[in-house]
Amino acid sequence: MQANTYKIQIKGLVQGVGFRPFVYNLATQNKLTGNVSNNANGVVIHINTTEKKIDAFVQQILNQKPKVSVITSYNINKITPKIYIDFSIVLSEVNHQIQSPLTPDFSVCNSCKEELKDKKNRRFQYAFTTCVQCGPRYSITTKFPFEREHTSLSKFKMCNTCKKEYNNPEDKRFHSQTNSCSTCGIKLQFKNDKGDLLEENQQTILLKIAKKLKEGNIIAIKNTNGYLLCCDATNTKVIQKLRKNKKRPNKPFAVLYSNIETLKKDFELSDTQEKLINSNIAPIVILKNKTNTIIKTDIIAPKLHQTGVMLPSSSLFELIMKTVKTPLVATSGNIHGSSIISNEKEAQEELKNVADYFIHHNLDIQFPQDDSVLKIIDKQTIILRRSRGLAPNYIDVNAKTTEPILAMGAHLKSTFTFSPNTHIYVSQYFGNLDSYNVLQRYKKTINDYIQLFNATPKTILIDTHPNYQSSVIGKEFALKWNTNLIVVQHHKAHFASVLGEHHLFSSKDQILGVIWDGTGLGDDNNIWGGEFFTYQNKKMKRLTHFNYFNWIANDKMAKEPRLALLSLMSNENKQLIENKFSKTEWSVYNKMLASNKLKTSSVGRLFDAVASLLINTDINTYEAEAVMLLEQLASEYQQKSYLNFLENEKQLSPQKIIENIIKAKENNIPKEKIAASFIYTLSKCILKISKKENIKIIACSGGVFQNSFLVKMLLKMTKEENINLKINCKLSPNDENISFGQLMYNQYCKN
Repeated sequence: MQANTYKIQIKGLVQGVGFRPFVYNLATQNKLTGNVSNNANGVVIHINTTEKKIDAFVQQILNQKPKVSVITSYNINKITPKIYIDFSIVLSEVNHQIQSPLTPDFSVCNSCKEELKDKKNRRFQYAFTTCVQCGPRYSITTKFPFEREHTSLSKFKMCNTCKKEYNNPEDKRFHSQTNSCSTCGIKLQFKNDKGDLLEENQQTILLKIAKKLKEGNIIAIKNTNGYLLCCDATNTKVIQKLRKNKKRPNKPFAVLYSNIETLKKDFELSDTQEKLINSNIAPIVILKNKTNTIIKTDIIAPKLHQTGVMLPSSSLFELIMKTVKTPLVATSGNIHGSSIISNEKEAQEELKNVADYFIHHNLDIQFPQDDSVLKIIDKQTIILRRSRGLAPNYIDVNAKTTEPILAMGAHLKSTFTFSPNTHIYVSQYFGNLDSYNVLQRYKKTINDYIQLFNATPKTILIDTHPNYQSSVIGKEFALKWNTNLIVVQHHKAHFASVLGEHHLFSSKDQILGVIWDGTGLGDDNNIWGGEFFTYQNKKMKRLTHFNYFNWIANDKMAKEPRLALLSLMSNENKQLIENKFSKTEWSVYNKMLASNKLKTSSVGRLFDAVASLLINTDINTYEAEAVMLLEQLASEYQQKSYLNFLENEKQLSPQKIIENIIKAKENNIPKEKIAASFIYTLSKCILKISKKENIKIIACSGGVFQNSFLVKMLLKMTKEENINLKINCKLSPNDENISFGQLMYNQYCKN
């Protein structure tokens, strides 16, 4: 049978994952001739074969592809015949119009871990050991397609032995763009807080790290995605020192363990959680503490029964943990509220009063990222912070864009979403744009994306709130580039994000959107946050909301739960909480209430009020502290009988909920039951409206839906009622999804 020449275009996550070496070996095994390369769309294969064999070859690719790769689509075209004498990997096609995912970082694989501890292996204790299946990708990328010369490794020339591996089809580092070794690769340096060089020998540095940590020191260690501040998690004194130095009195720290077996001694771990923590994302996963843990959980996560835990994500930390042999507190290397630090000069300057010692290396980080944070609720994954290993998200939704669009996102938990073509890219988490450092990194990354994709936005999408820095910068960009500027309301963006994630815009059925969070400017210039929307046939409308109550003291209300409680107290009950304020405060805040015009429907603030009432968490020392403690209190209630604080009520009244909770307290109902019943009441509100409107699909978004007790209860209730419940899962329910939601709303609902 006569051979033809075919072009196979494969799209998806196929660059930087060993896909070309895989195709090369597969073609060679099948005795096929042609070539494979990266291009703007993914991977392209040119091949000589028969019509019968081409289908079988493609099926082999689909069935045997590298495990970290994702194929979203492919097409096969017969092209002008060309004779190939062998099969080869050729240089990538140069094309600035990228239409493929940006490959995220992958945690160190088991095969590389084995090499690190094998004294006979030439990569024994080499801290930057990687292969085609693991290592940094997005963090070190300067441009695409993914080739060594397009990464920070371009300045490291491979030695002859590394070159042989790179060119050997049978080697696991065949065409590995991050290939290096101790001879030709990245070097560590050990310095003190004054910047003095103390050690350069790589293996001695590992021993010194272990020694200094055991002596009770804090070390700032540069990982491949940014610096981590580390100390001994079993040492009370040094953890307290880290809290003091970082000005972080109570906010939980994450803990790094060397292996899953040690971790299991301290935490309860389900199969789903174990799979997640062992995945190539290597995220921080929230786990329930066991009693008598080896680590100091009471100081690491004060008052909480859960801790964020992770395993090493890189060869460097794999080696450190094997040498130290004790769990470490590992928190982002930054000053409280700022972005993660990624270069030596900034680290030595900014962290000199935080860390005692520093571990630097000479691999430049292009896109710094925090560690991702996730939790599992009844096998449902909820993302709390989406960054290393997960970002940038490539959302497989047809954006239907004819020209580049940039969505600026929110102010807190900021992200941006860029659609330079028909694809959508959601950036990593940046943080609070009030921080100068966070703001600068946010702006720089936007400009980096514009250069990376060679596409200037023709439309800018911003939040309704004019004072959000994302909105301010969006307006500046619109003027600079002379582009369209479109405003998208905050909660409509939340709703659109979950609709987009779950491909619900094409649904013929009516969908109920439940959007609960702390704050967001509404169309009526009040602060929304307890919203019910409907969506059908490209029309989104506000159906109803929790009754308004007074919003006082601006942003202070979000930081002091006692203010939300004061706002919701009836005049008859106000004296019950007067002791939460000084005489001056009591007078000032009551005058504010009397003259106030700004209202809110925020369920996030309602949670704050209940927390202040039940557990006296009146002023948060970190974001959502009161709410986390309230969730924990609710989870301690083990029975199944609940009170409904809005039983027979026709209105969604936060004031009535508070009034009934006060009565429950006076009747000596246990606080655990009250807390659980409060969340039960909110869940019943959702079901009641769904039933009233005869809607069988519910889509939930907003920061409130990070609450495990609420989500668990909703999953149970909706299952019993045969209702289809959708929650953000590729993105966080919190404001990280706003930028994606803005773009989705603009595409599907703007008319």
